[in-house]
Amino acid sequence: MSKLTGKTAFITGASRGIGRAIAERLAADGALVAVHYGRDEAAASKTAAAIKQAGGRAFIVGADLCVAGDLDTLFAGLRAGLAGRPLDILVNNAGGALGTGSIEETTPEEFDRLIALNMRAPFFIIQRALPLLSDGGRIINISSADARIAITRELAYSMAKGAINVLGRTLAHAVGERGITVNTVAPGITDTERNAWIHTGPEMEARTASASALNRIGKPSDIADIVAFLASNNARWITGDLIDATGGTFLGPRI
Repeated sequence: MSKLTGKTAFITGASRGIGRAIAERLAADGALVAVHYGRDEAAASKTAAAIKQAGGRAFIVGADLCVAGDLDTLFAGLRAGLAGRPLDILVNNAGGALGTGSIEETTPEEFDRLIALNMRAPFFIIQRALPLLSDGGRIINISSADARIAITRELAYSMAKGAINVLGRTLAHAVGERGITVNTVAPGITDTERNAWIHTGPEMEARTASASALNRIGKPSDIADIVAFLASNNARWITGDLIDATGGTFLGPRI
């Protein structure tokens, strides 16, 4: 029997990249997966189709997480797909720097959108999901190494992800009496469509790999495997933790 047989999982931002890898891995472990998308319904449908082709179960739900009112649409779709079943696993994966964030150039409108996507949405998704979440359930938030590493062009994004780190630790204390665990995973540079710049040339690939202590570029499956562990019963005694999932990026100079 697979580790998550009979469980349900909801992954935000699951149409591509790390989110898709998480959705496919949790489905492979037996969970019924709700694949969320913000705007690209076709990509979400491809993710769900790939899961079903591999023998898993999935349905899609759409909502723009930067628009507060869309949470009603999101949870209506989630409830319909769950069809009366409780939610067992919530993965807040959706997020991004949105191509801005520096102290010099970020506008109030850009700042508000960054905060809405990366901080406000996870908070209120959790608030709305808690009544659906089974006792002993799992909440896994995807943060970023940017909250540890000073990247000046992404300052506002880093601030939002730092808040996610605090959210996980404090929320774990708040919901622990229900047996719900809350953990945070902070990826580094990962080989996704969004990070296609990694492959602009051999020198860039080598530089990116060398930033990691393991001397390679991270893959979406690297992150998905960690999330799958945290979602399983094997991680039942881990909560309030922050896992640096970067392959040891920028640990220090090689001397």
